[in-house]
Amino acid sequence: MTDLGGSYRALARYRDLDGRLRKVTAVGSSPRAAQARLKERLRQRPGYGSGGVLDAGSGFGELCELWLADLALRDISEGTKANYRDDLRLHVRPAFEAYTLGEITTGRVEWFLKQQAAISYSRAKHLRTLLNQMFGFALRHDGIGRNPVEGTSPLARPKHQVHALTLEQVHALRAAAAEWRTGPGIKGPQPDGKVRDICEVLLGTSLRPGEALALRPCDVAETPSGMVIHVRGTVVRRAGTADYRQDHPKTHASNRRLAVPEFAAEVLRRRMARMGPDERETTIFHNRHGGVIALHNLRRTFRDFVVDAGLDGLGITPRWYRRTGATVIARGVGLDAAAAFLGHTSTAVTEGHYVAVDETVDTGPARALELTLRPIDPDPRLLIAPASAQEEDLLARVDAEQAAEP
Repeated sequence: MTDLGGSYRALARYRDLDGRLRKVTAVGSSPRAAQARLKERLRQRPGYGSGGVLDAGSGFGELCELWLADLALRDISEGTKANYRDDLRLHVRPAFEAYTLGEITTGRVEWFLKQQAAISYSRAKHLRTLLNQMFGFALRHDGIGRNPVEGTSPLARPKHQVHALTLEQVHALRAAAAEWRTGPGIKGPQPDGKVRDICEVLLGTSLRPGEALALRPCDVAETPSGMVIHVRGTVVRRAGTADYRQDHPKTHASNRRLAVPEFAAEVLRRRMARMGPDERETTIFHNRHGGVIALHNLRRTFRDFVVDAGLDGLGITPRWYRRTGATVIARGVGLDAAAAFLGHTSTAVTEGHYVAVDETVDTGPARALELTLRPIDPDPRLLIAPASAQEEDLLARVDAEQAAEP
C-alpha cells in the first residue's frame, strides 16, 4: 500500500493465463477503498477463477459475493438458487461474516450446525449442504487448505413415520370432493370439479402437485396399452410473482414417461375433450383465464375436502397422494418400480420419505414353524390301554397259580 498524499495505491502481482506474473494496481481515497478496487480489477482479469483470488485472510463476506456470482451461472432451477440465497442471507452470513476464511474452523462449523439442528433437522441439513458448497468453492480457489465442513459430525435424523392414505381415507376424500359446495344454501357459482379431478390424477400418477398442474394435451399420448403421459414441466411459485409453468420438472430424473391407470386416464380424457385444437400447449387444469391453477388455491380447496371428510387434524395434504401411490407400488411391484415411477434416482429417498411402514403381520413364518417344529404325536396303535377290572382279576389268578407250582 502506497500513500500518494490524499489517495492510496494498492499493488498486487497476478499470474495470468500465460503463467507470467504482472503487476496490478488500483487507487482509492482510503486504504480499504484501494484494496476493494484492486480486488475488483483482479476479478476482471482473464483467467479469474484459476486460483489465488482468495486466501486465508479473505473475509467470509468476500467468499459470499464470489460464490453468489458463481451460483447465478449454475444450471439449476431458479427456485433452488432462491433457497440458497435466502439461507445464506438469513442464517449463514450473519453467523460467519465477522471471520476470515482462516478463522473458520471445523469446530466453529460444528457448533453452528448443532445450534441449527436443535431448531430444525431439515434446516441444519440444508445449511450444511450450503456451507459444504461454499467452502468447496473456496478450496478450489486456494482460499483455504481444507474444507472445514468435512470433519463435522453427521446430523442425527430424528425418527419419523411416513404416512400414506388408507383405502378408507381415499374413499372419504373422494366422497367429500364430489359433494363439496353442492348442498342446499350454498351461495356463489357451483364448483367445476377441477380440484376433484386433480386429486384423481394425483392418486393415479403419484405426481407432485406442480407436475399435475403443468400437464398439457401435448404431454399426453394414447397407446395400444393405454394412456402415457410425459412429465416435463411443473408449476412453481416464487416470491413476488404469480405461479407459472416451468418447462422442466424438479430434477433430471423427474423428466419421465408414465403409464396412467384407467380411472385417472378417464379424467384427463374428459378434461381434454373440452379443449380446442389450438390449446395443445395450454395446461389441462387451467383457470378461467387460461393460466395455471395456483398451488395455493389447490391446497386451500383440498383443505376443505379434508375437513368435510372428517380427517382434519391428521396433517393430510395433496402430497399424501404421492406417498399413497409409492406405498401401493412398493408393496405390489417393488421398491425399484416405485422409485422409477416417482422420478427418484435412489430407492433410499423413496423408502425413507414416501413408502409407509407395512403394519400387516405376515403369518407365513408362523405356519412354517408350526409344520416343521411341532411335537410329533405318538402312534395310537402303539399305546397300551389300561387293563379292565376283569383282566386284572384274571392276571392275579394266573400269577397265584404260577406261584403255587413246585
